[in-house]
Amino acid sequence: MYWSLKESEKIKQSIEYLDTAVLPLLPVSLKKDMEKAALMTEFIQLLGFRLERMFKGRILLFPGLTYLTSRDVYALLEEVRHWEKELEKEGFTHLFYLTSDPSWRVVEKELTGTLIWLPAFSFQKMDEGGRLSVIEEHVKQLSTLFLQKWQ
Repeated sequence: MYWSLKESEKIKQSIEYLDTAVLPLLPVSLKKDMEKAALMTEFIQLLGFRLERMFKGRILLFPGLTYLTSRDVYALLEEVRHWEKELEKEGFTHLFYLTSDPSWRVVEKELTGTLIWLPAFSFQKMDEGGRLSVIEEHVKQLSTLFLQKWQ
């Protein structure tokens, strides 16, 4: 399930069965690295939606933690810790972070959840079928990781 008004009633009804939260970490920049940040955000959002579709009813995909790339990753870590505490309080036993921003790898060991870092892939010159194929291949690989964590 994903965080939306349309899904909110379903989320309420099944919250006790949802044990896995997925929180995309989405960089934003209005400076020279704008295209790079936009590419990372777009890629992770597409990946998150496909993961949610694959594991519907098992995971809750949140809209993502959007942050400015100019912020220090240790300051952002504090925000993530608030998420971790709240989600744990609500009964989520598995937490996955999706990102293409390599700065998160510096604090990976300090996260309670599992950081999934994937380099962003540009879809600009690909048709819809090619995009979907690339995303599906990543989702297939990530599904193995999810299944291992659930065992």
